[in-house]
Amino acid sequence: MTLLEVQQLSKEYKGEGITTPVLHEVSLSIAEGEFVAVMGPSGSGKSTLLHVLGLLDEPSSGKYFYKGKDVAMLASEDLAKIRNREMGFIFQAFNLLPKATILENVILPLFYSEVPDTEWRDRAEAAIAAVGLSHRTHYRAVQLSGGEKQRVAIARALINNPSIIFADEPTGNLDSRSGQAVMEILQRLNEDKGHTIILITHETYTAEHAKRIVRIHDGEIISDERVEKRQSVTVFKK
Repeated sequence: MTLLEVQQLSKEYKGEGITTPVLHEVSLSIAEGEFVAVMGPSGSGKSTLLHVLGLLDEPSSGKYFYKGKDVAMLASEDLAKIRNREMGFIFQAFNLLPKATILENVILPLFYSEVPDTEWRDRAEAAIAAVGLSHRTHYRAVQLSGGEKQRVAIARALINNPSIIFADEPTGNLDSRSGQAVMEILQRLNEDKGHTIILITHETYTAEHAKRIVRIHDGEIISDERVEKRQSVTVFKK
């Protein structure tokens, strides 16, 4: 089943009398359960595409269908509900509250959900366990390594059991070992839990953990190919 589809989608930014085109008539379809890497150099438009697909920004023209619905026809309240309930986000900068505990950081999205607060702790602890950090539950974010912070960000993205996870350069601030651990978690979430994952990266090695690589350059898709030989993944040890 097609989860999302964009047709001739373009995005441009305007400011101080200057128009800056970023995406040019991009067409793309992603099915439920796929693991897709969007790969390109800095300034290619890949993060802008993620922001549009994640309903964090609006296209300038073109069509975007999410689960068959034309996004342009949805009210802002409906878009906010989709973002909170059906989408999870992982960013390069982690975006954690530094003085809050892991548990508090992971629970945060539930404040904007309809999940009863009696379920919050159980959900958060399950998400934390899924990324192997149960022994750090009450540590504050400032006490964690970069790799641990990114794993907390993944747990936070999982808290509402989203249909799709957007990961924007999730290994960009990590050493190679921590980056590999993060990619192992994302592969496991896709293969074992069935989450659809869209990964933004400029690194070939990272992109090859996905099942499909979409290459973007100067705001245009230049190739869309299946990964013939994926990077191997070991069993993540909690």
